[in-house]
Amino acid sequence: MLQPHPAAALPPGTAAPAFSLPVTPDQKVSLDDLRGKPAILAFYPADWSPVCGDQMALYNQILPEFHRAGAQLVGISVDGVWCHAAFAEQRKLHFPLLADFEPKGAVARNFGVYRHGEGIAERALFVLDADGIIRWSFVSPLGINPGADGILDALDKLAATLPSQGHQS
Repeated sequence: MLQPHPAAALPPGTAAPAFSLPVTPDQKVSLDDLRGKPAILAFYPADWSPVCGDQMALYNQILPEFHRAGAQLVGISVDGVWCHAAFAEQRKLHFPLLADFEPKGAVARNFGVYRHGEGIAERALFVLDADGIIRWSFVSPLGINPGADGILDALDKLAATLPSQGHQS
């Protein structure tokens, strides 16, 4: 049974809900796998939509900047693993795409970014700290690529707080 879903995207300061989603037919990535480093969760509506393609291609292009900030990136949509595989191959993406396919949109619902009328995820971004706490979130209109400036600003702010939190790498 699906969890009741919040009315809006989870705000900063909230612990990210646990999840485990397929990245291939026989492999999963969980929130626990992402702990220990900042993580960027990029929810998006559909693999083959023009805006989603541009957004994921942009993140792929600046992936080295995310890595320099010590962050890991995952894309999440309600598409299945085979759809993700074809999309990632065609776009030459070098980060995992997680399939929030069954139960459809369960993780998006738990993060408050599922569009019930359309059955897709919002175009939503979350930056998590190494402990899985949401430090920044943003929901963009479906037809607008949110770019990466907000993510990079959030990663800079997160890095600025690390020494005072006693972060260990």
